[in-house]
Amino acid sequence: MEIISLLKQMEKMEASDLHLIIDSPPVYRVSQEMAPFGNQLLSAAEVANLSFSMVNEKQRKAFEEEKELDFAYEVENSRFRVNLHYERGNVGCAIRRIPKHVPARDQLHLPPVIDKFCEERKGLILVTGPTGSGKSTTQACMIDKINTSRACHIITIEDPIEYIHRHKKAIIEQREVGIDTFSFSSALKRVLRQDPDVILVGEMRDLETVQIALTAAETGHLVISTLHTPDAPQSIDRIIDVFPPHQQAQIRLQLSLALRAVVAQQLIPAKSGKGVVPAIEIMVANAAVRNIIRKSTTQELYSMIEIGKEHGMQSMDSVLLDLFKNGLIEKDEALNRAFNAEQMQRRL
Repeated sequence: MEIISLLKQMEKMEASDLHLIIDSPPVYRVSQEMAPFGNQLLSAAEVANLSFSMVNEKQRKAFEEEKELDFAYEVENSRFRVNLHYERGNVGCAIRRIPKHVPARDQLHLPPVIDKFCEERKGLILVTGPTGSGKSTTQACMIDKINTSRACHIITIEDPIEYIHRHKKAIIEQREVGIDTFSFSSALKRVLRQDPDVILVGEMRDLETVQIALTAAETGHLVISTLHTPDAPQSIDRIIDVFPPHQQAQIRLQLSLALRAVVAQQLIPAKSGKGVVPAIEIMVANAAVRNIIRKSTTQELYSMIEIGKEHGMQSMDSVLLDLFKNGLIEKDEALNRAFNAEQMQRRL
């Protein structure tokens, strides 16, 4: 068994993920369901050999030192995001397939207001959602839209680089954590000296990264980043909670001024049993939203999103309801993923 044949099978099955762990056959994730491939149980040596066939000597040394390794792997014009880790003292491997081309907005079923966000010249745009919800793809779609529509300088900081962007109207520099820079925060500290117009930060993981990203957004740059939060209001709280209490009032003010929009997304198994359906919440930072952020009454954002349709807003619950009514998802999926399940039950 070779890794290339497993990756080719992944493409053939249109699987999103592949898991290699001991005492199990290779397992693909297809339409959110786990699908074992064959009956051959992998030994510890086989998992290690398959995993290490994708890394160079430097990467292997880093993995042995850190016990974790994230990297991108390319074979025959196909790209994959790979995570190596240890479990019960043995090597484990998780591989995510990256589409060959950056999908267009309509292919991702993203609302048209996304194009408007890409026209912003400064401020912060957050793309949020759980792991595997398509955040990186949405980010790549936005970067590609900017790249094709205006002459500017785009710098991305990623871990690892997933989609490869070519220069179009814009020029693009893609920096990978661990290869081109030590960390998100160290890259961000110096990025403002590199004359960027647009900065993509793969993830805001710590206080320093959040602080520098906010400063960049305030000082005339468009910053696009992600959080692992399920909806827009919780994204606001997550950013504020990174900071100690004595700084939070100032950060609320900064965030209220810098924020342009939050795009929160989930991928839901389709009722047809084939593929997934995106559910996209949109919060636009209008005057009312900014005021709520400053006042620290983020629970009010849920109702503000519900009534903000004229500004391009849509709540997760209203989107889930529409998906169910249109026969795209099951009732249980709408209920289980709703912010207000009781209200959703009545609306269904």
